[in-house]
Order: sequence, then structure tokens, then C-alpha cells
Amino acid sequence: MNPSRKQRFGRFLLVLFALVSILVTVAFAEGDAESASRFYGTAWALLPPVVAIVLALITKEVYSSLFIGIVIGAFLYANGSPVGALEHFVTTMVDKVSGNLGIVIFLICLGSIVALMIRAGGSKAFGDWAKSTIKGKTGALIATGILGIVLGVDDYFNNLTLGNVMRPVTDAHNISRAKLAYMCDAVAAPVCIMMPVSSWAAAVTGIIEGYDGFALFVRAIPYNFYAILTLVMVFLTAALNIDFGPMKVHEDNARKGDLYTTPERPYEGAAEMKFNPNGKVRDLIVPLIILIIGCVAGLLYSGGFFEGGVNIQEAFANCSAGDGLSRGSMIALIVIMIYFMIRRAFSFKDMMDCLPEGFKLMVPATLILTFAWTISGVTGSLGAAEFVAGVVDQFGAALQIFLPAIIFLIACGLAFATGTSWGTFGILIPIVIKVFPPVAGAGGEIIMSDILMTSVGACLAGAVMGDHCSPISDTTIMASTGAQCFHINHVATQAPYAVTVAAVCFVSYIIAGLVQHVAIALPIAIVLMVVVLLVIGKKTGSLKLGKKVAA
Repeated sequence: MNPSRKQRFGRFLLVLFALVSILVTVAFAEGDAESASRFYGTAWALLPPVVAIVLALITKEVYSSLFIGIVIGAFLYANGSPVGALEHFVTTMVDKVSGNLGIVIFLICLGSIVALMIRAGGSKAFGDWAKSTIKGKTGALIATGILGIVLGVDDYFNNLTLGNVMRPVTDAHNISRAKLAYMCDAVAAPVCIMMPVSSWAAAVTGIIEGYDGFALFVRAIPYNFYAILTLVMVFLTAALNIDFGPMKVHEDNARKGDLYTTPERPYEGAAEMKFNPNGKVRDLIVPLIILIIGCVAGLLYSGGFFEGGVNIQEAFANCSAGDGLSRGSMIALIVIMIYFMIRRAFSFKDMMDCLPEGFKLMVPATLILTFAWTISGVTGSLGAAEFVAGVVDQFGAALQIFLPAIIFLIACGLAFATGTSWGTFGILIPIVIKVFPPVAGAGGEIIMSDILMTSVGACLAGAVMGDHCSPISDTTIMASTGAQCFHINHVATQAPYAVTVAAVCFVSYIIAGLVQHVAIALPIAIVLMVVVLLVIGKKTGSLKLGKKVAA
């Protein structure tokens, strides 16, 4: 089937799926737009994201797929009323965009900073330096992973910064954009969910009432098998050059010089801007340091750190990612512009031209995020969270041995369907604590059972996993943007890696429920992950056991 026929077939499927879904919605709807939706808190609440995800994977039309998913959700909410559906669509989109305006500002500022670094020649100089310093594909991938850990304060900041900084390096070593996007995505959230000083720690701490949420978060870190095993996979696949699934196709093509593989390559040539041939590596490093300092300071400022009376931990617990990152990146942008003026890296006109150029770089991400936030809002208004909470609440302590594995699967599904990990563990952790509440010890201290910590860890792990591979997740979208990879390519190539880790996690949580001791369960999980990767590498021909692995 040639590309034009594929496109026509995709559009036909898109229209057919949309018509069928809307007809089903209208057929089952009762009442008028003013009454409560009869689909609230039912399995129908998950239909909008499921439709959007399936359509996006089939047709590779991200914007229209998300749009149709939102329309279907709006019709469900309005009980089939076109007027009510339109009102809900517009209201939800306006509310979500206004509520996340700080993230949009952060994207624009970051895009402008990237454009400035490219125009100053910093990215080119860094790429040239990396060619001679970082040896081989393995070195480039490991360097990417290590830098991702260093930037593990916030996943938005991590994904966008890591991709933009390491892209010249991975391009120089013929690493596909899909692999770079995976590296960004696979390091960002797993590192943040295990970092006590991060926006994620603050989110988890903030949803736990009646107990020391920060202590519970820290104690749950070793039980977060998905985050730990994902990092094992990242560095082991890099060190042993293991690729499988669609990623192997992308990597094989990248070795031949094609970094994109598919006809869809919206970012091709995006970085080929005019640049200063006399640029220095410091023209990338100094702006990056300024950006890091600015964003961390912005997060601390939004948490009240500079007002006094709170420490760093409390400031991160109170911070707002949108407010902090927008303020920090805007100040960083101004300081970076002053730095380049002092450096005389380019003319003032060229500097001003970088501002709209940076905005253009972030337009695809901003548009996809707008639709992703809207479909998440529509799904929430249909009571998807309440439906899932009801399902989880039915299990109870009677199945406590298997509950961590069950919680993990449910968290995966909810985060995948809604595109939000924070919303997922915000729903599930209170339920887990209600099922296995901490108890007071003889001395009055709070005792948290191993099964409680395993279940909390499973909840956090499943939330990260589902968010990690969801096409409508904001972090997944930002990983694609930072790596300048076609979004659906990133989703399709990353999914087998995420599912492989999830399968090992599911088995590991069953074992953890049986042994109820993390010192036993975690090493078993790591060994299982290593064995599975070695077998996959051997089966796919990526790994030649007993022979030296090529870099």
C-alpha cells in the first residue's frame, strides 16, 4: 500500500470510527444537557481516551485523534446534546489551558533559549566536542542517561532540556531520534519519582493526609520496581547495545544515516538554523547552567522558600511546577540574552529573531498538550477516577498477597488512559492506605507494614508506567519534543520497552506480596530484569553472548 493510499485509508478509518463512536454516544444518551451524565463513574468514562489512543496509533494523526476523543467525551458528558457538548468542550479547554499557562510559557522560553544556543553556535560546538570526546554509540547513550539523572528535579524540565542538549551528540553517533526520545522519557519520570527533592515527591507528599507523607514516600522508593527496573534497562541496553521491536528498525536505519525512518518527520531540518561558526562549548554549557539555576530557584520561590520559614523540602512540597518553571525560565532567558550580548555572539536583530524561532519549535508540543489536557479534563468530568476507585476498593485485604500486582495493573491502565501519573496515584494511594492503614506501635510510633509499602510502591510504579507509554501524556509529548521525534514514532518504539519492564514488575510484585520483604523481592526483580534483557538481546541478534559487543 503506497503512502497516499495509506493516508486515505487512515482518514477513512478516522471518520468511520468517529461516526460510530458519536452514534453510540447519542444512542445511549438520555435526558438533556442540564442533567447529570448517565455515564458518570462507569466504564464509558474511559471511552474518550481509548478512542483517541487507538485512532492515533492506527492513523498516526495525533491532533485529529485527540480532537475526536474530546468530542466523544463531551457528548457523553452532555447526554448527547450538541449544545451541551460544545459548551463542555470549550469550557474544559479554556480551563485547562489557563490552568497550565505556566507550562506553556516555560515551553516558549525554553524554545527561545534553544534557538539562542543554536544561533550562537553553542550546539554545533558541543556536538563537535562530543564527537571527539564521547566514544561510540554506547558512550553517547550512557552520557545521556547520566545527564538525565543529574537533571532529575522536574520531569518537564528534564525531558525538554535533556533532548535539546544531547541531540547533537546522539545525531553525531547515528542514534535515532526515537531512541533519544526513549532515553529522555525513560530517565525523567523514573528519576523524579525516586528523588526526595523534586516536584514529584511534593505531589505524593501532598495527597497523604493524617500521616508523614514524606516519610512514606521515602520508604516506598525501594518498592517502586518500575522506576528502578527502567533505569536498569536504560543502562543495560545502552551498555550491551540491545534493541528490539520497532526501535531496532529505527536504530538499524539510523546506522545508515536515516535518524527518522518513517515518512513523518516534522522536525527534520529544524535545527539547521544559521549559526555562529566561532561558537564555543561554553555557549551551550553556560546557558544550560543558568537555566537549571533559574528553574530550581523558580520552583523554590513558588514554594515560599525565599520568604523564610520553610526549608528546601517544604518548599518543593508547596511548589507549583507551572509557576516555578515559567518564572525561572523567563528570568533565565533574560540573563542568557545578556550573556550573549556580552559575548557578542551575534547581532541584536539575530537575537530578537530567535524569540519567534523558539516559539515555532514548541508549537507542535503546545498544540498536542492543549488537546491532551482537554481530554484529561473531559475524562475526569465523566468520573473515570471514581470508576477506577470503585474497582480497586472491591479487592480489600482479603487478597492482600496479590493486591500489589493488581494495584500495579490498575494504575498502569488508569495512567495510560488518562495520561496523568499524578492523578493516578492521587486516586489510588488514599485507597491503599485505607485498606492497609498504618498502626501505632507500643511507643506511639507509626508502623507501616511491608504490604502497605509494597502496595504504595506498586501504585507509584504503575502510575509512572502508564504515563510513560501513553500517547496523551504530557511528559511523553515533551520527550518527543525535546528529542525532535515524531510523537507516534516515540510512542510505538517505547511501548515494547515499557511493557517488558511492566511484565517483570508484575511478576515481581506477586513475589513481593508472598515474601513481604523488599530486601529479598528487589534483588529478585533486578535479576529477572537482567535475565529477560539478555534473552531478548540473544533472540533478536542484538547481543552476541561470549563475544565483544560493538559500540
